[in-house]
Amino acid sequence: MVLSMLGFALRFDACRSMSTSDDHPRALTRLGDFSTSPRVLLVCALALGVGALSAALAQALQLLIGLITNLVFYQRWSTALVAPGGTAHSAWLILLAPVAGGLVVGLMARYGSEAIRGHGMPEAIDAILRKGSRVSPRVALLKPVSAAVTIGTGGPFGAEGPVIMTGGAFGSLIGQLLHVTADERKTLLVAGAAGGMAATFNAPLASILLAVELLLFEWRPRSFLPVAAAVIVATVCRGYLMGTAAVFPVPDVALHLGPGTLACCLLSGILAGGLAIVATQLVYFSEDQFKRLPLHWMWWPAIGGLIIGVGGLVEPRALGVGYDVIAELIQGRAALSLVVGILVVKTLIWSLSLGSGTSGGVLAPTFMIGAALGALEAQVFPAVAPGFWALLGLAAVVGGVMRSPLTGVIFSLELTHDYGALLPLAVAATAAYGVSVLTLRRSVLTEKVARRGVHLSREYSVDPLEVLFVSEVMHRDYTALGAEQRLAQRAGAAAADDPLGLKRQRLYAVVDGAGRLLGVVTRRALLDAALMGAGAPADRSVHDIAVTEAVLAYPDETLREVANRMADRRVSSLPVVAREDTTRVLGLIVIEDLLQGRLKDLQEERDCERVLKIERLWPSARAAAG
Repeated sequence: MVLSMLGFALRFDACRSMSTSDDHPRALTRLGDFSTSPRVLLVCALALGVGALSAALAQALQLLIGLITNLVFYQRWSTALVAPGGTAHSAWLILLAPVAGGLVVGLMARYGSEAIRGHGMPEAIDAILRKGSRVSPRVALLKPVSAAVTIGTGGPFGAEGPVIMTGGAFGSLIGQLLHVTADERKTLLVAGAAGGMAATFNAPLASILLAVELLLFEWRPRSFLPVAAAVIVATVCRGYLMGTAAVFPVPDVALHLGPGTLACCLLSGILAGGLAIVATQLVYFSEDQFKRLPLHWMWWPAIGGLIIGVGGLVEPRALGVGYDVIAELIQGRAALSLVVGILVVKTLIWSLSLGSGTSGGVLAPTFMIGAALGALEAQVFPAVAPGFWALLGLAAVVGGVMRSPLTGVIFSLELTHDYGALLPLAVAATAAYGVSVLTLRRSVLTEKVARRGVHLSREYSVDPLEVLFVSEVMHRDYTALGAEQRLAQRAGAAAADDPLGLKRQRLYAVVDGAGRLLGVVTRRALLDAALMGAGAPADRSVHDIAVTEAVLAYPDETLREVANRMADRRVSSLPVVAREDTTRVLGLIVIEDLLQGRLKDLQEERDCERVLKIERLWPSARAAAG
């Protein structure tokens, strides 16, 4: 919304400053804040079903994780979500269960689909950017099973990444079965992903923000409305399937924060940003080391499982999803030994094993690591409320690891229902985000995509081509050709006038005696006619070689509209005509003119100037000084 309001304000200022033309009032009437069509209602209707399906998939995945965990660690048939390290187990079981799980995942990846490797969100991003939002049915089936095996055998990962990939895969499959555009298919994929996230954590607003900050790569009604519809339905379904209570409830305590406490919130965010950098670097250090092994990648998850098992021997409660540990940390009930053990062991086994290409999410481990950091800070920072610093650490590490500070803040609020902590959460998450973006080029989510040769930018801004109108950059001084002019005469004159083709005009409007547009002809066509000599073909008129169905531009259009038309019709020059009379030529616009919008944006970003001088504010003081 903020970006759209900014774009409208900039466009309005541009129109107001060019009030000498009557084209801009018409443009303001024709243009709007957003561009969408009633077709978005159809996509919303499809997204409602995707949201309900994603909630069912999230529930099914949690039940499957619970079943495997109970079978492996407790030798009982139950789907309750339990912690692998909740009670004492044999050292061999703790050591070898993750290895077995990694081996199963490696076999599934090699003989099923390699796309199930990884933690879900990079794979979803890759499908959006490179594959037209197409996900194979095999991935939709194998991804949740592989994640359940990994987590159920002790993997220190979250269910949200696989839920995102699974929900997104089913959304993509629906989009592939129907006659929709690639953008609409992307919207359905993200709707499934965000719906699964909302159903997992009962966090609808954070799920929508995650979609906007990470997956959609746009802020437009055509995608926002369906995604929001899917998330709402998924959240409602979650209420019937898993309840509506906060996932990690905390005591309702009134917070009284002074300047010193807020300064500690800032310091907490900076420390969380440093931890985010360390964790991100460890993930890709591990991935680089695994690539050097003289073994097929199928065996890597088993080796990663061995790392998990060794860590589990040191701190058994670092195994599994760890929702119980997160709850203890942010409720202020965790012992110092658990806090240190989770901070060190969980960080190491999560980051090092994730580099092996096993299947599991990053969000729940990030929650636990961040909460452990905050709980450790609580030993030094001023006492505020039980678990306060752990909650800040959770939000800040999410903001630093995922580069999504708004998502980190809202997630923390929705997970705990502690809405009074909004301001300190915003301080900490923003500080961590700032440290991360100033230090690392990419996040743990986007580095993997970049290593596949794809660059993406997560910066949203108003397109500079939306700020300028055609009438502001078009050439009013142009050459038009009479329809009855002889080709040989006109082409020879053009070649003699500009033999090297250095002049700007490469397209000529062809007009009749009254100046009405009949078509267009390119300079190349004229020169080709000149090379033909004085034969019969060259004796034809200019109108004979003119393109009568010309692609047109209008003075009240934005440069973005014209750029899209040029790309679609594969032309680089357009005649500009009056909208009410398309035979009246007003000027000419060429592709180089589109750079004016980019140049203005670059100048505003790069050129420094002192606009306001003190002498202008107090002229009497200047006179007295003189």
